[in-house]
Amino acid sequence: MLAAKLVSIMTDTIAVPSIPTFPTERLLVTPIPGPLSQAMHRRREAVVPVGVSSVLPVYIAKAHGAIVVDIDGNQFIDLGAGIGVTTIGHTDDAVVDAASAQLADFTHTLFTITPYEGYIRVAELLAEHTPGDHAKKTVLVNSGAEAVENAVKIARKYTGRGGIAVLEHAYHGRTNLTMAMNFKAAPYSTGFGPFAGDVYRAPNSYPFHDGLDGATAAKRTISYLEKTVGATDLACLVVEPIQGEGGFQVPAAGYLPALQDWCTANGIVFIADEIQSGMARTGAYFASEHFGLVPDLVLSAKGIAGGLPLAGVTGRSEIMDAAQPGGLGGTFGGNPVATAAAIAVFEQIESLGLLAEARRIENVLKTGLSALQEKYPIIGEVRGIGAMVAIELVQPGTHEPNAAAVTAIASYAAQHGVIVLTAGTYGNVLRFLPSLAISDELLLDALSVLDEAFAAL
Repeated sequence: MLAAKLVSIMTDTIAVPSIPTFPTERLLVTPIPGPLSQAMHRRREAVVPVGVSSVLPVYIAKAHGAIVVDIDGNQFIDLGAGIGVTTIGHTDDAVVDAASAQLADFTHTLFTITPYEGYIRVAELLAEHTPGDHAKKTVLVNSGAEAVENAVKIARKYTGRGGIAVLEHAYHGRTNLTMAMNFKAAPYSTGFGPFAGDVYRAPNSYPFHDGLDGATAAKRTISYLEKTVGATDLACLVVEPIQGEGGFQVPAAGYLPALQDWCTANGIVFIADEIQSGMARTGAYFASEHFGLVPDLVLSAKGIAGGLPLAGVTGRSEIMDAAQPGGLGGTFGGNPVATAAAIAVFEQIESLGLLAEARRIENVLKTGLSALQEKYPIIGEVRGIGAMVAIELVQPGTHEPNAAAVTAIASYAAQHGVIVLTAGTYGNVLRFLPSLAISDELLLDALSVLDEAFAAL
C-alpha cells in the first residue's frame, strides 16, 4: 500500500494538495524523514558540499501560512519561518500576486543603470517605518550580511575612522568582515581566516547570566571600548537590539540607550542590526522601538520581502550620502521582483494588523512556555518580545548550559511534526520565530509536542 502511494506521488498522479487546500494542521504519514526525502538526500549528498548542512533533512514541496509540507506528504508546524524570513506567512497571497505581476513586466534592469519605481517605494516605506522622523535614505542589497558590510563601509566613509565595535554573542553573517564580527567561531568561521581587522568585541548585557542592570552593563561595555580601542578611533558600534543567533537575549532596561548616547557624544555611528528582529517580528516594525532607540543606521533583511532575497541599509541622509556616486550598489540589489514583494509585505502588515498578531503570539508562547518552566526545572529562562521568544535550557538548579537537552528536544519535535530552531553561543537555547499568520490552535499543538519532548527527557 505504502509503495503504491509513493509511486503515485513520484509520478504526480497523487500530489501534495495545492495551496491552500491542504488542511492547516500537523500531520505525519511517514517516519521522519520519509522515504522520498531520504532518496532526495542521497541525490543532495552527491552534488552539494557538506558545508551546506541542513538541520532537518526533509525536503519541502509546498508551504502556506505556518505549515510546510514535505515531498512525502508530512505536514509540519513551522516555528522557524526560515529563520524569521516568512514573517507574514509562507506564500502569502498578496506577496505571491505582487511578485507574479512583476515577473510578467520585467525581472531585472539594474537600478544603477536604468532605475524603476519599486526600489524607490521600498526606500520610502523604510524611511517611514524605521525609528525617528529625520530625513533618511536607503540602499538596497541582497542579504543581511551584505547590509552589514555596506553599513560599516558607509560609517567608515562618513567618520573617516576604521574601528568597528560589536558585542559578545553577536552574529552578523558569513562574509569575511561579518565572520570577524561574530562572537561564535564554530561553525561559521572555523578555518576560514585570516579575517578583516579593526573589529573590537565588547561585553554585552545578558541579564540571565550577568545579573547587571542596564546602567551598570552599559558602563562595563563603554569602559571596555574606551580602554581597548578609544572612542576617537571607532567608526561604528553595531548592535542587535535583540540578539538572534546569540539566543534572543533581551538587554537590561537602559542598556542600549546608554550606548547610543555614548556613540552620539563621540561621533560614533550607532547601527542597529535588525535583520532578524525587524519587520514586525516583535510587535513593532523594528525592535529598536521597544528600547527608545533612534539608530543612525538600521539594517533590514529576512522578513522584508516575504521569502525573496532583499536587504537594506536605511539611515540619516547625511551619513548615507557620504559615499561617492558608484560607491554603493550591486548587480542584484533591489531586484524589481523582490521590491514588489516587499511593498506587499508592508501593505499586509498594515491591512492584517500583524503588529497586534505578534503580541498575541507572544502571549500564547510565553504563557505556555512559562507553564512548562514550572514543570521542568531544566528551563532556566523564558524570554523575548513578540513572535521572537526563546527558552534557555540549563542543568537544573544552575545556570550551566544544557546543549544536549536542546538537541534532544529539537529532534523529538521534528519527529513529531514541529520545526523548532536552536541558538545560543553554547547551543542551549530553543528559539521560536513563527510566522505572524500562525493560529493559537497551531501554537498550542506545538506546545503540547514540546511538553511531550520534555517529559521524554
